[in-house]
Amino acid sequence: MNDIYIITGANGHLGNTIIRILERQIRRGNKNIADIRGLILPGEEAPFKENSHLHWFYGDVTDETTLEQLFENMPKASRTKNTRLIFIHTAGIIDITSSGVTEKMHAVNVGGTKNAVHQAIIHHVDRFIYVSSVHAIPERPDNETMIETKDFDPDKVVGGYAKTKAEATRFVLDSVEKGLPAVVVHPSGIIGPYDSTRNHLVAVIRDYISGKLPACVRGGYDFVDVRDVAQGCLAAVDKGHIGECYILSNTHYEVKSMLDGVKNITGTKPIRMIPLWLAKFSAPFLSLGAKMRHQKPLYTKYSLYTLNSNGRFSHAKATRDLDYRPRSLANTLKDTVRWLRLAKARKPFM
Repeated sequence: MNDIYIITGANGHLGNTIIRILERQIRRGNKNIADIRGLILPGEEAPFKENSHLHWFYGDVTDETTLEQLFENMPKASRTKNTRLIFIHTAGIIDITSSGVTEKMHAVNVGGTKNAVHQAIIHHVDRFIYVSSVHAIPERPDNETMIETKDFDPDKVVGGYAKTKAEATRFVLDSVEKGLPAVVVHPSGIIGPYDSTRNHLVAVIRDYISGKLPACVRGGYDFVDVRDVAQGCLAAVDKGHIGECYILSNTHYEVKSMLDGVKNITGTKPIRMIPLWLAKFSAPFLSLGAKMRHQKPLYTKYSLYTLNSNGRFSHAKATRDLDYRPRSLANTLKDTVRWLRLAKARKPFM
């Protein structure tokens, strides 16, 4: 095979990690990867240099004309029976701080996905991997462990991010009937190394290490290593079934337990806990102050809701079909701290 990979959101945490894994496979002698094409926003700096098989394209998924360039000037081996064209759509606005759907969020998460699907269909891609989210899955009561579903309805989920991902996921699955060879993956809360675009969870770890995190609130979620999600996306290319969804999760962790793990690695002082009632009371004031300083708030009413909602998911289906086996949180935290220290050596924490 001569696989050609097209990856949107290539400068994001997941997108650039997928490309790192593909590059590592090439260095280790994988000759089945003919070309890697990453889409990044105009004005952004590419995460690493181009080479003979890695090329950066500048565009915006909300402007479909900029997606057309991703299919131009393919290698000579392209479009033969031994070549696969693989489209991995990771681009999106991730925001668990806002409860409403903003115009920009809808344009990117829904409109951008529709544009990507249209281009994938007209260019006859061999596989379309859509990166949805566990937030798109309707929450089950009483902390019941959630599994894959085909029921995606914006009215059944809470928060702007969840609503846009539910709408986009439904569109992708509906497009399978129109010939889109789509597989959907649902990552949980992504953490891990290689973040350069201020992943909120990684930023919490970074701020804790640097002493800028004053406290944390009780609550938790399912946290998963970005490298495991990236491997899950690539496994879905070969092993995923068209029209099926796969949860790429790990295990539910309390935020304090996660930060205690960081403390054991770095020797950082123990974190102070804020009672949930006080956090809810102060959330509007924190949001207003952060907005005036053009910063992200420590927490918002919606992020508090998320941390105290049902964050328990099963990845049994992905383990069975994709051989998906996430690593331990301890290893993820160790590698995340190492990455943050390397980043600090290159430039000061912001």
